[in-house]
Amino acid sequence: MQPEKIRFKAFGRRATLLIGGKLALLGGLCGRLYYLQVVESQKYQKLADDNRINLRLLAPPRGHIVDRHGAPMAVNVQNYRVVLVAEQAIDMRETLRRLEEIIDLAEYDRRRVMRETRRRRAFVPITVRENLSWQEMSRIEVNAPDLPGISIDVGQSRHYPNGPVAAHVMGYVSAVSEKDLTGDPLLELPGFRIGKNGIERQYDLALRGTAGNSQVEVNAIGRVIRELKRAEGRPGKRVVLTLDLSLQRYVTERMAQYRRASAVAIDVHNGEILTMVSVPSFDPNGFNEGLDPGAWKALIENPDAPLTNKAISGQYAPGSTFKLAVMLAALEAGIPPDRQYFCTGFTELGDQRFHCWHKHGHGLLGMIEAMRESCDVYFYELSLKVGVDRIAAMARKLGLGVPLDIDVPGERGGLIPTRAWKKEHFDKFWLKGETLLAAIGQGYVLATPLQLAVMTARVVNGGYAVLPRLTRKSVGAGGKVAGPSSFPHTGISERSRKFLLLALDEAVNHPRGTAFKSRIEDPGRVFGGKTGTAQVRRITMMERDAGVRKNREKPWRKRDHSLFVGYAPVDEPRYAVSVVIEHGGAGSKTAAPIARDILKELQRLRAPQRLVTTEREA
Repeated sequence: MQPEKIRFKAFGRRATLLIGGKLALLGGLCGRLYYLQVVESQKYQKLADDNRINLRLLAPPRGHIVDRHGAPMAVNVQNYRVVLVAEQAIDMRETLRRLEEIIDLAEYDRRRVMRETRRRRAFVPITVRENLSWQEMSRIEVNAPDLPGISIDVGQSRHYPNGPVAAHVMGYVSAVSEKDLTGDPLLELPGFRIGKNGIERQYDLALRGTAGNSQVEVNAIGRVIRELKRAEGRPGKRVVLTLDLSLQRYVTERMAQYRRASAVAIDVHNGEILTMVSVPSFDPNGFNEGLDPGAWKALIENPDAPLTNKAISGQYAPGSTFKLAVMLAALEAGIPPDRQYFCTGFTELGDQRFHCWHKHGHGLLGMIEAMRESCDVYFYELSLKVGVDRIAAMARKLGLGVPLDIDVPGERGGLIPTRAWKKEHFDKFWLKGETLLAAIGQGYVLATPLQLAVMTARVVNGGYAVLPRLTRKSVGAGGKVAGPSSFPHTGISERSRKFLLLALDEAVNHPRGTAFKSRIEDPGRVFGGKTGTAQVRRITMMERDAGVRKNREKPWRKRDHSLFVGYAPVDEPRYAVSVVIEHGGAGSKTAAPIARDILKELQRLRAPQRLVTTEREA
């Protein structure tokens, strides 16, 4: 065979193989393209859209909080904030310097902005300052040409129109901290606020609402080009409080002169709290706007504890207000109300004397007279007959010594001692002298102002174990609607209860009653109650023999606490109140007049009829 033919055949075979290979490659490529563009088109379309379109959450408007009449307690207002885009600023430091000439800008705000600039992408806006006034916003807009990268953004901010009034009930909102993160993407939104205390915290989930979303088109580096679609979120639920804002303001002003104090007024039939005041207070708006470190330090280091709700977390020796529980325990134990004891001014137990507040004694007294005149000696003798365990059992029936599950955080349970309690905690036996101290609300006995108000309510409402609440027709902590409640009976006999009510009536309205000077002379608004004076520091025998100084002459922190529990009107009780004035002296002189004024104002305002049905009414 000729060489040319051989070379031609070899070339042909190679060409065929090459062409075949190319055709196979082309076929494979076409097949792959068909697979990607037809079979898997939806998948890759979605991936492309995911790269091109971002879904961003939109914070919903926080639910409003109102009082029982619809008056605003917590609302949302427009929040003008100044933002900075780093890539648009020629010189960050110079821009901030110029901005500081127009509005106040704290040093820690400048440091924060510079720090966030290093952490974020250059096109992401950084909040410089929030809650600008209209004047500040206007000045920035006028000077905008000289402030490259600076712009005004409009959002919503929480606002408490009543400031310190009801601040402890309302609580406040603040920025989300690391420990608050739960995986909810809503919490990671810039500037998002959550409830940190009070009602804001208790009902935070319901108040937050449901987030909306916005679909935006972005480029390869994440810069927003345009908004494609927007779906607004569902606003948070409205929470209606049981508080009466007018009464809350009145009580706040009435108690403003005192350094540390608290007061609670409650509807005795349904447990609705009409006012809850703790002195001193604070402005919750400061937390939303952002407290500087100095302001925060001043609040937490203040010895008068303005952030503490003393109405639910302040634990005090109840003094003679505790005699309500002692008297009921005695009556339920079968001791007749006409049982008499002679008060000489003291009771001797072993080698110790337990004194009455009236150093010359009250003479011969029955039970009603002893309550009316608050004779300590009579209740010393009564407690020895009854025993501390029976007294403790009655106290718990009245709501003392246990948390009442009020719908705000921070409640404390107080303390009602028993023989078993002392053995468990101190590994010691109970002493008779400790029973005497408990009989007058001293020693180990502790109660909160809320518990004292509930105790009074359970005494005067027919003996029903009413529980307090701060929300009315509101949502629960998890967003569920809270319905009406009925309360069981305490088991206290009507006979015992009526004897006690007669004694409480005379304690205010009888000329020899300890609160007679604070009585209401209007026949339609007469109130009853019991004074209390809790000793802060025990008086030694040496001091007593030398003549103890008057309470007002002592250093403030060594003065007695002033207490009063009361109810109105006497004939048909509707409201119960408790007042505690720390280091205020005698209950008859300080706490009683305040309680009188609260009950007088309550009756003037004529709170709406109760919404809740008790077991008695069913």
